[in-house]
Amino acid sequence: MEAQSVRLGVDIGGTFTDVVLERGGESYSTKVLTTYIAPENAIIDGMQQVCTKAGVMPSEIRQIIHGTTLATNALIERRGAKTALITTNGFRDVIEMRTESRFEQYDLNLILPEPLLPRQMRYTIKERVDATGNVLIPLVRAEVEAVVERVAAAGYESVAVGLIHSYLNDAHERMVAEVVAEKMPNAMISISSEVSPQMREYERFNTVVANAYIKPLMKSYLGRLEGRLRDEDVDCNVFLMHSGGGIISLESAADFPVRLVESGPAGGAVFAANIAARYGLGKVLSFDMGGTTAKICLIKNQTPKTSRVFEVARTYRFKKGSGMPISIPVIDMVEIGAGGGSLAHVDAMRQIRVGPESAGSEPGPACYGCGGDKPAVTDADLVLGKLDADNFAGGSIQLHKDQSVAALETVLGKTLDMDARTVAFGVAEVVDENMANAARVHAVENGEDLSQYTMIAFGGAAPLHAGRLCEKLGVKRMLVPPGAGVGSAIGFLRAPFSFEANRSDYMKLSEFDAPRIQILLAALQEEATGFVRSCDAVAEILSEFKVYMRYSGQGWEIPVVLTRDQALNPDAATFERLFEEDYAKLFGRTVQGLNIEITVWSVNATTPPETVDKVAQHVGGTTARMNGNGLFFDPALDQFVSCSRYDRSKLEVGNFIEGPGVVFEDETTIIIPSSRNAIRQPDGCIDIMLKVKG
Repeated sequence: MEAQSVRLGVDIGGTFTDVVLERGGESYSTKVLTTYIAPENAIIDGMQQVCTKAGVMPSEIRQIIHGTTLATNALIERRGAKTALITTNGFRDVIEMRTESRFEQYDLNLILPEPLLPRQMRYTIKERVDATGNVLIPLVRAEVEAVVERVAAAGYESVAVGLIHSYLNDAHERMVAEVVAEKMPNAMISISSEVSPQMREYERFNTVVANAYIKPLMKSYLGRLEGRLRDEDVDCNVFLMHSGGGIISLESAADFPVRLVESGPAGGAVFAANIAARYGLGKVLSFDMGGTTAKICLIKNQTPKTSRVFEVARTYRFKKGSGMPISIPVIDMVEIGAGGGSLAHVDAMRQIRVGPESAGSEPGPACYGCGGDKPAVTDADLVLGKLDADNFAGGSIQLHKDQSVAALETVLGKTLDMDARTVAFGVAEVVDENMANAARVHAVENGEDLSQYTMIAFGGAAPLHAGRLCEKLGVKRMLVPPGAGVGSAIGFLRAPFSFEANRSDYMKLSEFDAPRIQILLAALQEEATGFVRSCDAVAEILSEFKVYMRYSGQGWEIPVVLTRDQALNPDAATFERLFEEDYAKLFGRTVQGLNIEITVWSVNATTPPETVDKVAQHVGGTTARMNGNGLFFDPALDQFVSCSRYDRSKLEVGNFIEGPGVVFEDETTIIIPSSRNAIRQPDGCIDIMLKVKG
């Protein structure tokens, strides 16, 4: 086998670091506990394990694609660099005033999240650019130097520059950046006209502050990773997954680390889209549940839905508006603090609550035997018979059921006067209902009926809970692909090189300017293509065009996709027709008599998607050979049920399993509820379907 074909996918999660090595058509994977202090240690450990399994040397690896939650966790846990913001006089408090919207309208004691930077770390300069890009108040360099000297004296590691309307005219931001570079040569610099050149100053300022806040951390980490890989004789290109579902270079990632937020979940969505293409599925609900969070994404026509704004660290019941908005291209998904490590507690109303706090990998759930004394979802799953204590994570982690029982009874049972099994049932049902409710809300927000969707479940904990989720959501079919436990890492290896360039440039359709549009889209195409070309000098590059449109007077836009011809030969009537078609799909009707306006223009440059072979699907076959019997708790029946146990590696094509059943593998466990049957498909997917009554 040629060394050229050896590729490595790495996903650092909140609990586990997943590593997948592909050599030709073969793949080898492992899960190792994430090492928080030095995440690169877990990567090296996992890399050595999969290289041993594959019988290759680390030096034979020719490409590494990496996704991480480090950026997200740094923002959530507020452990970034000492950062200053330099902004326009009068706009110092924008990131604290937010948009003045209330995410819980009737809560009189509502507490808004604290801004990333307190007021004393925000500085102002006298300048002003208007909404058309014209300079109203010129920027005086001497005044900038005086402000930067104050910033330098305070000892900041990183500086964010966000000036009003700089997305239209970046000259003032660039002057500030020049002065900072001269006066503070060791400081990191981020300017909003590069990080997020879009309208709405709250989102833009917040994004550039977040970028500056995590830039030193991510640059340090990426530098250490490069060094450790060199020590292991690994000399290859390292790329990173970005939140929009594509791959960028190490250099781009170091400059724009905010684009790495949600990179792991984005890999999972790409993985699910690849499975959807193999099965020819037009409507897929991607369900990714790991140790810390659960991610739910809608995938239509084998393409994940994307957005240009999302929120990190929602603080109030995961409600929209209660988090930190980041204005970058991102795969649109809902993420909640529901994972195997999510901790359970009893609230003031004597109700069981689960998450968002997680046990992580240090100390982990109580059953890990590493000092954890609070019950997690994994503890509940173990007590309910959904996990094999002797074969968790391929046998690398011994689980201790007695410690799970003790934690459940101590923290929950004594307060609620319940035994461990009843409490475990409550914990599992609460976390499943949290995820089901998040999926329902996400579907409603997108005008979708989930009963028409097929679920694709992956991540270490998802196959344990997906069957129950399908019952709650009315989803009739679910696929659990091979490698489900390390799905995001596999998704990295399926992702194209891509980069999306956005620009705000306001235009009414009544003032449609075709030449100006052509120039703007050509500039964005050149910018996006340049990023992709820096990753792959020879590949074909495709361009995807999108405009964000709304009726005059509305606060938010909807994305409208353009064909290449529609973008290169813009026509007002075509833009209006496309907008009204998409608007009617979302809201059921159009609005007559209002002007239409465009606020944001977008071009995504991408290498062609990986070609996939369609699966010749089986609808029935021989009964699978059991690997024993057992018991697990089926919440739909409210009782423990006798179940057949199966070893996934020994299932053959077309093997049929009648639920209830449990399928074990090294990286996860698949629960087949009493209401479902399953078939092993030719590509290794476990195809789980609702039993036909009759």
